[in-house]
Amino acid sequence: MIKVLSGVWPLLLGIVLIMLGNGMHFTLIGLRGAIEDFSSAQLSIITSGYFLGFLSGARFTPVLIRRVGHVRVFAALGSFMSAGLLAFPLLTDPWVWTVLRIIVGFCMSGIYVAAESWLNNASTNDTRGKVLSAYMIAQTLGIIGAQYLLTFGDAATNVLFIGASILVSLSFGPILLSATPAPITEVAPPMPLRNLFKSSPLGTLGIFLLGSIYATQSGMGAVFGAQIGMEAGQIAFFIAMLFAGALLMQYPIGWLSDRMDRRTLIFGAAALGASACILSMLTDYNQWWLMAAAFFAGGVTTPLYALFLAYTNDTLPAEDMAGASGGLVFTFGLGAIIGPMVTGFAMEWLGPYAFWLVIGLTFVTIAGYALYRMTQRAVVPVDDTDSYLNVLPTTSMVAVEAAGDWAIENAEQEAEAEETAAG
Repeated sequence: MIKVLSGVWPLLLGIVLIMLGNGMHFTLIGLRGAIEDFSSAQLSIITSGYFLGFLSGARFTPVLIRRVGHVRVFAALGSFMSAGLLAFPLLTDPWVWTVLRIIVGFCMSGIYVAAESWLNNASTNDTRGKVLSAYMIAQTLGIIGAQYLLTFGDAATNVLFIGASILVSLSFGPILLSATPAPITEVAPPMPLRNLFKSSPLGTLGIFLLGSIYATQSGMGAVFGAQIGMEAGQIAFFIAMLFAGALLMQYPIGWLSDRMDRRTLIFGAAALGASACILSMLTDYNQWWLMAAAFFAGGVTTPLYALFLAYTNDTLPAEDMAGASGGLVFTFGLGAIIGPMVTGFAMEWLGPYAFWLVIGLTFVTIAGYALYRMTQRAVVPVDDTDSYLNVLPTTSMVAVEAAGDWAIENAEQEAEAEETAAG
């Protein structure tokens, strides 16, 4: 593993720095928005703006890269994002913040596409799985570390926004100085949603609902914490627990995914997430129980994303997997745009604990639909499934397609090894 990372560590360092800055900004929006007396509904629209920009960036960045190249696109988008982070405390208006969030989301999506293209180009068939795993860990650690950095300043001032901007600017150094010319970024066109739903109803509906959960957790979690009277440090710890759970639960769930009916595992993970939400609503503001609920509710969200990708691929021929993955990523993005707004308006009407209510009901819907689909389609034998795709909701289609290619190659190698052993 050390040998594999020796060639890509500058890229991974740059990713950590980007995630530190982006992770700070996500929580800061909730903290500063509460200070500015923005309503839950306004903050939910601001949150959804990021995911609207992110979805747009995933669509248009490959076109920009083909026109002017990876380096120029990465540098330009990074500069715009850094400037956008500085503008938030200077222009404290909810509609201006929505526009800024769209811009930051677009830039962040483009940065992922460029960075992942370099990372994919720097790996081989033999090392791609390990490189992708290291990339996912670097992303998650960056988000968790960002919450710790928030304790060094006051969200009411400009300091933390400036710090986030500096971290994003610093990330350019290791990435641009180490990046080699990358191939033209080509991603498969997404499969039409009608065809995608026909091929995998559970994968399509499940990942749409999961998009709403992920965006609500990451975007509205700080809003919830502020509304129930948490201090800034407690809110930062609450958000960190959402992602710490994802980091620690990804691999056990991935291990189980390759050894059992994935629909059963989807049901179990969603049921665990729903139980955590119920726990949070019954604790009467006990913060340690809230942290435990965040750990488990956040802990199953990221693995479920990878599970839905892997489960959908199980039902498709290899030539359709890239298009299906593109369709799923797009569907996830639609859910991520809608989910925070539904939650924000629910919090406006029902109070802050509507945050857990909406997430819990969404988990219940996923679990119930997984049970229903078990009665509609025969189980795919474990030996006929591809490897679990260790990818995060924050990645672009470049990483998703690379993970899919690795899964196919891994399955082919295992089949060849079995044939050789049998012969």
